[in-house]
Amino acid sequence: MNQNSNHKSDQYLRTAVELSPHGLEQMFEAAIESAPNGIVIVTGSGAIAFANRETERLFGYSREELLGQSVEILVPERSRLEHPRYRADFFAHPNTRLMGVGRDLYGLRKDGTEIPVEIGLTPIQIDAGLFVLGVVVDISERKKAEEALRKSAEELKRSNAELEQFAYVASHDLQEPLRMIAGFLQLLEQRNKEQLDEKAKTYIDHAVNGATRMSQLINDMLEYSRVKHKSVRPVTVDLNKCLDSATANLQRRIQESGAVIRREDLPKVNGDPTQLSQLFQNLLGNAIKFQRKGVSPEVQISFRRDGSLWLFSVRDNGIGIGEEYYEKIFLIFQRLHGQKEYPGTGVGLSICKKIVEQHGGEIWVESTPESGSIFCFTLPAN
Repeated sequence: MNQNSNHKSDQYLRTAVELSPHGLEQMFEAAIESAPNGIVIVTGSGAIAFANRETERLFGYSREELLGQSVEILVPERSRLEHPRYRADFFAHPNTRLMGVGRDLYGLRKDGTEIPVEIGLTPIQIDAGLFVLGVVVDISERKKAEEALRKSAEELKRSNAELEQFAYVASHDLQEPLRMIAGFLQLLEQRNKEQLDEKAKTYIDHAVNGATRMSQLINDMLEYSRVKHKSVRPVTVDLNKCLDSATANLQRRIQESGAVIRREDLPKVNGDPTQLSQLFQNLLGNAIKFQRKGVSPEVQISFRRDGSLWLFSVRDNGIGIGEEYYEKIFLIFQRLHGQKEYPGTGVGLSICKKIVEQHGGEIWVESTPESGSIFCFTLPAN
């Protein structure tokens, strides 16, 4: 701050100090009158002793009509019987407070209409006795905005529910035509293989593979939808049994890849056994699938206690993931590789994320390209 500013501040301070009591009274009165909120001063008996200009505008009364009247004149009829009790309680225990915290308050205008309000109360002790100063804020615009936001949220929720229902039904209905297409194409190839040249056979293979991939994608979408909308009804789950189920379902892939899976004796948790089995199956399946050429997959499953959580890790020696993709891989339909390199639909990890979050945990990845990845997730400990 420069010297000129300091000089002005000192001048303003001297002016305020030198004001006479009458001048200070005028300044206070001007401030009250120009306040953007309604200000009402009420006696212990509930009579209105003062009302500013904004109070007149808010409630439609002139000041002369308000002075001396019971403050209940500004209170809707449904609340008038209990209002004197609130007022008596305030005067019995005077302290600055917000009135009606946790419930909606309304003021009654002269024309009988109501306005939503917030009211702040401050006790004032003077020679004449104890008074209460009430600051009344009209929150009509805020209420309109909140109502509009609520309606928009409800409409969005309804629209999303309808869209998800449509996607579920459409996916279900698409399954049979896709199976029929693939089946008839294969039947066509078998019955006419003597007449088909290599190019025709290639075309049929591409069509069958496309239908098969589409069928798998639809299955994954349905699975994601089921996980997303299925509420978890927790029971005590032995995670060793979940892991046993996952490895049994992946047994052929484990044998074909020569994968070695090492595991610790896992704890019990509260959760959905089917979803937790799927969680392990998806993580193990990825660890086996994304292997480096010429290197047999090795997977280590371990855990430790971390406060109120169990922290699990699934470590592999695969191709790894760049740090810039850590978030992307958990988004639905996000793939980092072509279909020919590593087949899949890009839904598995998004399902894992949804399962873990529905069980009250988090999931993330730590990885070094060409050195492997560690998928970590937490679950609440019993």
